Amino acid sequence: MSTTQPPEVSPEPALRERVIDTIKTCYDPEIPVDIWEMGLVYAVDVSSEGAVAIRMTLTSPACPVAGSLPPEVEEKVREVEGVKDVRVDVVWDPPWNPGMMSEAARLELNMI
Repeated sequence: MSTTQPPEVSPEPALRERVIDTIKTCYDPEIPVDIWEMGLVYAVDVSSEGAVAIRMTLTSPACPVAGSLPPEVEEKVREVEGVKDVRVDVVWDPPWNPGMMSEAARLELNMI
């Protein structure tokens, strides 16, 4: 049984903000809203050593970009200055639903 502790969260939020800004450049090609505003990113943890752990989901397990979107997120985040390592975990719990979208995303998609 492992007693590994979670990485220490960086006291400086600047790196986390740069990572989030980078995530906002990733889109599902079928939806004109970035994955952050879509509510597809559940968590972004940044350690004081520059290790980034991202928990995200997709709109459905059958999503056509399931094989390409998570690697795109990893690749782009890896290029952020100060990032030493990136891990992207795709999770299905909780299941994504349109209520997870930001108000801006719902406006863009005419859902309000």
